[in-house]
Amino acid sequence: MSQITNTTQDPFFFILTGIPGYEAFHIWISIPFCCFYTISIVGNITILAIIRTESSLHQPMYLFLSMLALTDLGLILTTLPTVLQILWFNISKIGFENCFAQFFFVHVFSLMESSVLLAMSYDRYVAICRPLHYASILTNEIIGKIGAAIICRCVLAVLPSLFLLWRLPFCRSRLLSHSYCLHQDMIRLVCADIRFNSWYALVVLLLIIAIDPLLIMFSYALILRNILGTATWTERLRALNNCLSHFLAVLVLYVPMVGVSMTHRFAKHVSPLVHVILANIYLLAPPVMNPIIYSVKTKQIRQGIVHLFFQRKVQ
Repeated sequence: MSQITNTTQDPFFFILTGIPGYEAFHIWISIPFCCFYTISIVGNITILAIIRTESSLHQPMYLFLSMLALTDLGLILTTLPTVLQILWFNISKIGFENCFAQFFFVHVFSLMESSVLLAMSYDRYVAICRPLHYASILTNEIIGKIGAAIICRCVLAVLPSLFLLWRLPFCRSRLLSHSYCLHQDMIRLVCADIRFNSWYALVVLLLIIAIDPLLIMFSYALILRNILGTATWTERLRALNNCLSHFLAVLVLYVPMVGVSMTHRFAKHVSPLVHVILANIYLLAPPVMNPIIYSVKTKQIRQGIVHLFFQRKVQ
């Protein structure tokens, strides 16, 4: 089988896939996509603006929420150009280097989403189980170090996958099954032994994607044990309500993530439409739903929205 590498004279490109079987309706399908992108961008920017302008929200919980909003913005803006160029202009080609750049940022921001949710679960544990030490444990300096550690962790986890894939030859078949570049999609086009790449991807999956939710579950187990030991049901419900937004954000991230991973590994022969739908849910659900969840369930964010958009107009 003919193959090509990144050192070939002719420019190499990948071909992205829109919505298979519905190419004639791409312009109509772009309408809900534009709505989702708009909701995500406006929602996350609004949350960032509220946290920045409201001095009362300069607390650990909201600083972690701002990290989550920045991560969601990065994830949505990474995929927006290729998705819309396919749906609006039917441009499906993406250059070799551009595809690798998108693959890098998509996976970095996805891992950052998981890491930030893990940090937020620790924040909830300290707030509920050690409230008297909350301010002394989660200082601004510590939060800054946690943010830097998250970035380093995710970048160092993805970079080896990028370089391992970059050095391999690709087959002449250039067709990807999504409207953006994913590692598990690109590696199918390699004309070489990919066992080492697969083992490394599995290690990353186990060390981050598997361990993070386990640690989140462990923190919730400690929180539940502490809550059940409190005196009244009112205190228990208040503590559980403080965790509800974070718990919903965890579900929104991990349920689609598991679905995409399982279909790529164990359901390779299902309709391409299934892969495309699951992949779009995986990347769109957290950035779209997180600002909605936190706006609806967090009183301080709701008050900040009212102050930002309505009180200023009155003034």
